[in-house]
Amino acid sequence: MTITDRPSPPTASGERAMLEGWLEFHRATLVAKCEGLDDAKLREASVPPSSLSLMGLVRHMADVERHWFRRTLTAEDAPPLFYTDEDPDGEFHLSEKDTWKDARAAWEGEVGRARDAASGRSLDDLAVQEIRGGEKVNLRWIYVHMIEEYARHNGHADLIRERVDGAVGA
Repeated sequence: MTITDRPSPPTASGERAMLEGWLEFHRATLVAKCEGLDDAKLREASVPPSSLSLMGLVRHMADVERHWFRRTLTAEDAPPLFYTDEDPDGEFHLSEKDTWKDARAAWEGEVGRARDAASGRSLDDLAVQEIRGGEKVNLRWIYVHMIEEYARHNGHADLIRERVDGAVGA
């Protein structure tokens, strides 16, 4: 996936197509920001002492997809992939053994499962699990939150990519 061949969100459509279109756009943007870099560059921290990296962002978003669509929406028993109670930022704590291939595969798997979890549901369907504060969110809220989450982290990815190799762009 490159910036030029990522899907464009619809400009005039129904609510669900618009939400799904923007979510897919942001998903593709994150992956495109990682394209063309080797594992070492993808593990490179933004600005020490921060451990924020492109590979870490992809691992983080795999866990975010997992949390909202599998754990919250459907109450599936799906423990975190990359973080623990002892290491709440584990997705960003990378070693030489962590690879782009593994990070991308985990992310793609979670995106696929998220699509499956949302398929056939109404935007008004409430999640099974409550969020902090004891409230239940609907699928619409999850889509909006995911778009916000990706948009924020894609801004981080823009800056990290520019720092790593000077590449800039949409």
